[in-house]
Amino acid sequence: MSTTSENVTGRPRSTGKEKTYKKTTSSALKGAIQLGIGYTVGNLTSKPDRDVLMQDFYVVESVFLPSEGSNLTPAHHYPDFRFKTYAPLAFRYFRDLFGIKPDDYLYSLVNEPLIELVNPGASGSLFYLTSDDEFIIKTVQHKEAKFLQRLLPGYYMNLNQNPRTLLPKFYGLYCIQSGGINIRLVVMNNVLPRSVKMHYKYDLKGSTYKRRASRKEREKACPTYKDLDFQDMHNGLYFDAETYNNLMKTLQRDCRVLESFKIMDYSLLLGVHVLDQSHRDLGDSGQAGGDGRRPVGQRVLYSTAMESIQGDGRAAEALTTDDTMGGIPARTHKDEKLFIFLGIIDILQSYRFIKKLEHSWKALVYDGDSVSVHRPGFYASRFLKFMSTQVFRKTQCKLGGGTGKQCVTWCMHNAAGFLKERSIVIFLCESGAEGKKCSLKRACSCDVD
Repeated sequence: MSTTSENVTGRPRSTGKEKTYKKTTSSALKGAIQLGIGYTVGNLTSKPDRDVLMQDFYVVESVFLPSEGSNLTPAHHYPDFRFKTYAPLAFRYFRDLFGIKPDDYLYSLVNEPLIELVNPGASGSLFYLTSDDEFIIKTVQHKEAKFLQRLLPGYYMNLNQNPRTLLPKFYGLYCIQSGGINIRLVVMNNVLPRSVKMHYKYDLKGSTYKRRASRKEREKACPTYKDLDFQDMHNGLYFDAETYNNLMKTLQRDCRVLESFKIMDYSLLLGVHVLDQSHRDLGDSGQAGGDGRRPVGQRVLYSTAMESIQGDGRAAEALTTDDTMGGIPARTHKDEKLFIFLGIIDILQSYRFIKKLEHSWKALVYDGDSVSVHRPGFYASRFLKFMSTQVFRKTQCKLGGGTGKQCVTWCMHNAAGFLKERSIVIFLCESGAEGKKCSLKRACSCDVD
């Protein structure tokens, strides 16, 4: 089996032995993560709850875990290491905000084995998923960890005002020190549940410069496509007007937050589950989940796609079940039923001097407005324009058969709909509702071609 180790840049590479990262084996890294988090979260329970103060964002706690054990720490079979926890009280507040109890956090991260994921990106980071699908653990570079530390006070204010967001939800920042090497980690929400098969997966930036999946990527069992691939493969994803407006409102708000922090080069991670394809998969294999596991309802508040977008929450409660895992209902232009899972990722990039230089030389060779790296304000505007016009669209009214014009939408109540044309409101009954006369209980708003 091909495995990897770390080269001079910290990226994994093949050695023919167990996978390593920065000269640390994967098993040792996972063991250190679980031992360190188990100690620090357990120790935090003895500290009383209180308001978060400004100095709490800059606190770093450290504990040494020798292999033979100590009065405070258990013995283990891994090399000696030191475990650092950044802003423990602030991150405890973030976890409380999303309804994550200490026992649940420990059970997810410590009691069950961590699952290593294949990294589709170019960062060289390692990703671990908890067995219950709740959390992702990602290795980050020193500059990304420092940037997150500086971001925490503003991040705290934004989450207080707006817990419904598609921005990453950070639940912990840690560092493992062993043999003169530092491995920094963040714990965050999982965007794509394993128990729902993703028939398509995209990393979208709203850029066209080299934004096509490589041949090697396309050969994977579950490739991650990019912007140009999406345009080739889809004619947009269609939502009812209310869902579309809530989704775009959330993206606009999140992009304003990122712009205020001078953050750019982020992506929208988008997973598409095709219901009709899922039914065919079920008939062929007897299981519909991505890995055959029984879906597990997520406990974390605002963790699903439907819960994360702006709205009164009633639609999210109605549609968040073990079968949907909180996916957002949508349709293709061919009227195929979909569930959409999404979140903004890779936000720990600040538009500093090196990025300005990178954009400048790319702009000399290519179209400056098409490259990925750009000014934060322009990046946000281009990102939103691409999402609102190329990726996400409102349902359209078009000519139907037999009864004239019909609104092609996925309304929760479709017994009656309406469309407006040339200032005339036309009510039409699409179904008899058990033979009774149709009554307008819900107006399905839509655009007219």
